[in-house]
Amino acid sequence: MIKTGLDALLAPEECVLLLMDHQPFQFANLHSHEPTMVVNNVVGLAKGAKAFGVPTILTTINASTGGALLPGIQAVFPEQESIDRTLINTWQDGRVVEAIKATGRKRVVMAGLWTEICLAMPAIQAIGEGWDVTIVTDASGGVSREAHDVAVTRMVSAGANPMTWLAVLGEWQRDWARTATVPAFAQVIVEHAGGSGVAFQWEQQLLATSKHG
Repeated sequence: MIKTGLDALLAPEECVLLLMDHQPFQFANLHSHEPTMVVNNVVGLAKGAKAFGVPTILTTINASTGGALLPGIQAVFPEQESIDRTLINTWQDGRVVEAIKATGRKRVVMAGLWTEICLAMPAIQAIGEGWDVTIVTDASGGVSREAHDVAVTRMVSAGANPMTWLAVLGEWQRDWARTATVPAFAQVIVEHAGGSGVAFQWEQQLLATSKHG
């Protein structure tokens, strides 16, 4: 796995996104982050994947009791069904791994609840099997700050690449001259990037004013 140099940066045509267990039961005991922030970030990540044409695999655990996938994610992929599991370790479910293999891509971007269990287990196993794994830390969360931080340290020690959701989208865009994806990327920034979204809207207003001035 390449960890330095230009080739270490993520390119959308090389990636597949795996979102795991963003469900009510998991959010109920999420204490490492403000839950609404994780909701915002994972939905922004999902929208970004769609904007950049990154295949996305959705999976839940025991949805009949743990609740359906977060509506904001499902709304991005309205026709796509989640793969519902009983296995805690997503990477032990052959259906998920086969869906990822079917994309033909070897760089797996992962986010999940909880970090210390539902993200750490598949990340560590996938790395051991030769996959290039990026973990999106702020679109994931644990039952405590300590649980989340220890899990991130453990995964990084195993070879995972830690990133935040907006950094992932930034690497996927890479060049503002790639104009085909700029409008969709900009919309995600406006909707999910907080102060950067407000500033971007302000720039758009200034540009519109100057054109009509």
